[in-house]
Amino acid sequence: MKRVVVKVGTHVLSEQNRLCKERILNLVEFLVNLMEKYEVILVSSGAVAAGYSTLKLDKSVLNNRQAIAAVGQPQLIAMYNKKLEKFGKSGAQLLLTADDFDSRKRTRYAKCTIDTLIQNGILPIINENDATATEELVFGDNDQLSSRVAYYFDADMLILLSDIDAYYDKDPNKNSDAVARKVVFAIEEDDLITEKNPNYMFATGGIVTKLKAADFLLKKGRSMFIASGFDLSDIESYMLQGVHKGGTLFTCENLSK
Repeated sequence: MKRVVVKVGTHVLSEQNRLCKERILNLVEFLVNLMEKYEVILVSSGAVAAGYSTLKLDKSVLNNRQAIAAVGQPQLIAMYNKKLEKFGKSGAQLLLTADDFDSRKRTRYAKCTIDTLIQNGILPIINENDATATEELVFGDNDQLSSRVAYYFDADMLILLSDIDAYYDKDPNKNSDAVARKVVFAIEEDDLITEKNPNYMFATGGIVTKLKAADFLLKKGRSMFIASGFDLSDIESYMLQGVHKGGTLFTCENLSK
């Protein structure tokens, strides 16, 4: 059975400064269906957005952000488990930092834990350990974290679900004639250095962070798929029915074979 990593962004998980129960339920239902065909690991943002409803501090200050995340992380996991219980499933929390991937021993221990959870039908739910990560060790966004999770924990594909539903030939917010690229085999260097402009107060990512994640995985011989986290029909179609309707596949494989 192939292994996939699903990463979901803060914008998808939250609305009006709190977790969005309906979207989380839709996501969990998709994950449960995905678990019927694949080994699944979830990388979830949302701890800061969840904690902010309880602790309203300036999140641009590192100490404040760490405190907000510490409050929000158990709330986020509790929400996931409440929804997973509806389908007879449960999840387990793993908090990682960039430093964990610099240590072969730590990476091996984390992978063994994840392997054991999957073997026992538990959904591993990974987030960055904001409460202990320093500026030198922090990933900064879960797109980069999820790409490392996919590579080091032996996944075949990373799925990014966010408010960005595909990789376009130009900015779709500024150009009405922008066209989504269905399949991408390589990423131009210039596209990896464009300034990111997140429009959401809790978000840290953007298209550039996603392209960096894709570039990392393509160079490692892995695949990545970008799709909407608000409307899951494109990713459900691709992963569950094998039909590529929308979204962008990043792959180093020759699809004509």
